[in-house]
Amino acid sequence: MLAFDIIKSMISGIINLKKEAGMTSHDAVFKLRKILHEKKIGHGGTLDPDVTGVLPIAVGKATRVIEYMTEAGKVYEGEITIGFSTTTEDTSGDVVQTTPLTELDEESVDKTMSSFEGQITQTPPMYSAVKVNGKKLYEYARAGQEVERPQRQVTITEFVRTSPIKLENGTARFTFRVACSKGTYVRTLSVDLGAKLGYASHMSALRRTASAGLTLDLALTLSQISEMVEAGDESFLLPIEFGVQDLPAVQVTEEDAKEISFGRFISLESQEPLVAAFLGDKVLAIMEKRHHVYKPRKVLIQ
Repeated sequence: MLAFDIIKSMISGIINLKKEAGMTSHDAVFKLRKILHEKKIGHGGTLDPDVTGVLPIAVGKATRVIEYMTEAGKVYEGEITIGFSTTTEDTSGDVVQTTPLTELDEESVDKTMSSFEGQITQTPPMYSAVKVNGKKLYEYARAGQEVERPQRQVTITEFVRTSPIKLENGTARFTFRVACSKGTYVRTLSVDLGAKLGYASHMSALRRTASAGLTLDLALTLSQISEMVEAGDESFLLPIEFGVQDLPAVQVTEEDAKEISFGRFISLESQEPLVAAFLGDKVLAIMEKRHHVYKPRKVLIQ
């Protein structure tokens, strides 16, 4: 039996992929389909081509929980450069405004960063995949058109500076960490921070260090996964339970488990609108609150 035949016979689970620079999230999925010889693969949260880090992947039956991985919070580490802005709000764009500076007070920066914590309103950048009238914003941008963009509410749990400020050539650079909700544009956050300080700015580096409970220190590259497949080692596949780590977990009884398997309502000791129902260490279903009881939204047991 070939190595990939061994993998294919049990191909279902979550992969903590370390996406490298230069590829889109779709590229990563396409390459994994070839490596695993499996079509049913999806990712839990888009990363821009230049952004590296954690890209949660669901394979086979685990794709049923991918929406909950996408909805989960994210943690990023990166660098902000203050002194000039770009068309794309990152290093890939053309310079559009310069505001040279020779000093920048660290206390002011920290205080301004903390002012973004909580729920904020963002306007997506023109160079983004958000659709307006059926067309992606970056398509308008490439055609030299600017259109009205829908604002969105996002939540910033943490936004802190993680290095001293380095002044050089009329710019100020420093690294940061941000914990945020789905849909947050960290590029835009970097630009808005600069604007609030009175300067043009952009995001000069970014990597995602955590998403859907998966962390960068345990992530694997495509080449590492390919080598493991060749060796018949499927340990890169995590159980489907990893895909629901961000949902509140509730334990159910054997009797409840039987009711869930039939798609019936059950009572649970919870007030959360959506929970993951477990029997021991196995997830059985995603349950949604209906008045005083819970109904299975997705039954995951066979």
